[in-house]
Amino acid sequence: LRVSGDSGSAFSLSLCLSLSLSLSQIVLSAFQQQKEVMLKSSPADLVTETDQRVEKILISAIRDKYPQHKFIGEESVAAGERLELSDSPTWIIDPIDGTVNFVHRFPFVAISIAFAVNKQTEFGIVYSCVEDKLYCAQRGGGAFLNGEPLHASGQEDISRCLVVTEIGAERDDLALSTMTSNIFRLLKLPVHGVRALGTAAVDMCQVATGGADAYYHIGMHCWDIAASALIVQEAGGVVMDTDGSQFDMMSRKVIAASSSAVANRIAQVVQAFPCRRDDEDPSKSLCGAASN
Repeated sequence: LRVSGDSGSAFSLSLCLSLSLSLSQIVLSAFQQQKEVMLKSSPADLVTETDQRVEKILISAIRDKYPQHKFIGEESVAAGERLELSDSPTWIIDPIDGTVNFVHRFPFVAISIAFAVNKQTEFGIVYSCVEDKLYCAQRGGGAFLNGEPLHASGQEDISRCLVVTEIGAERDDLALSTMTSNIFRLLKLPVHGVRALGTAAVDMCQVATGGADAYYHIGMHCWDIAASALIVQEAGGVVMDTDGSQFDMMSRKVIAASSSAVANRIAQVVQAFPCRRDDEDPSKSLCGAASN
């Protein structure tokens, strides 16, 4: 599969596929090993040498082939690089989505790679390494799991939905109370249940498979969901902001669902705690809390 960006160069989805498969061997070889763990923004926001190594190898390999392309990588941003999504061809990378799982050997860890042109994702890959599940999608070309087509469930009745979410890395009182009250309100609708796998990318892909009917999250980052949002859309699902507005990967708020009816019902219930946009100047104050 090949996609042409406005840079005039052709770049290959197959390159992305081969890189994710080869780098998964690094992740898997380190999975059972003792790890040196470092903290980032909170005691629940972790990074290991493997996260950093995988991202460096991935960016180096792509940059060698496409030196004019831009990059947004989780660990690069954590190290101080500016996060900017422009119209230029841009790779959005999470080397290990689910680092806490990785540290604890909980078997849901993924490599997530998205490619965007004109601020629109053109293709995305989520490789769940331990499960050996490769999710991928190309804009207008459908979504696939290990080569088999994916289809969202199409469920429209919220009371028959299984919903996926995450607690996230935020541990302040407002964030925690908002997250737990959101779960309370969903369970009272009611929904069939609420689940969490510990990786936003794989969580969202469950909606694409039809195994879950909805996913929502406040506080994740663009590298967590850039690839999986396209996978859900190409599987026939719906992606939007938690306030019901158009999806914006920089907003750090997302609902992915089997149908517009389910997505809008969740948007009526969940509230957002204050979180700074990914592309916002870090020197500015946090955005205000949103309610629905």
